[in-house]
Amino acid sequence: MPSSPKSEKEKMISGELYNAEDPVLVADRLHSAALLHKYNATPHHPATHLIQLKDLLGSVGDRTEIRPPFFVDYGYNIHVGSRVFLNFNCVLLDVAPITIGDRTQIGPGVQIYAADHPRDPSIRRANLESGRPVRIGSNVWIGGGAILLPGVTIGDDAIVGAGSIVTRDVPAGATVVGNPARIKQ
Repeated sequence: MPSSPKSEKEKMISGELYNAEDPVLVADRLHSAALLHKYNATPHHPATHLIQLKDLLGSVGDRTEIRPPFFVDYGYNIHVGSRVFLNFNCVLLDVAPITIGDRTQIGPGVQIYAADHPRDPSIRRANLESGRPVRIGSNVWIGGGAILLPGVTIGDDAIVGAGSIVTRDVPAGATVVGNPARIKQ
């Protein structure tokens, strides 16, 4: 029996070109928007917010704190370890998996983009998008206002300086700063 074609959601999660206007994906974004609205509007208390995060995210470890406001596309593609801290106003565009390891600390206004777009304008006109996973190791410190681009991996114990734009992988234990972020000597 021949296999059925992939859904737009399956294409999205696997990093293939997909149509973001697919009704299932639109419904998923509306669902996450409703959960985010509740999360961002509720007075902050770690116990109740952890329950809400478990409804929104793919997985979240114990003693993790994400301060509102917080923004995602879907939520279910985000996997956060234990004792992780995200400060105010972080944006995670999770069309592909975003993984954050245990004890990672992320400053205010950090943006993590798994979402990408084709460079060919005709493909963009066809409403096709893609994504590449972002992986952040354990015990990483990401300074406020940093931006992580699609497909990057940040190794364990690394530091990303405030305001840095990470365009390529960061080795474990390295400190990177600047635009584009480069290893600090």
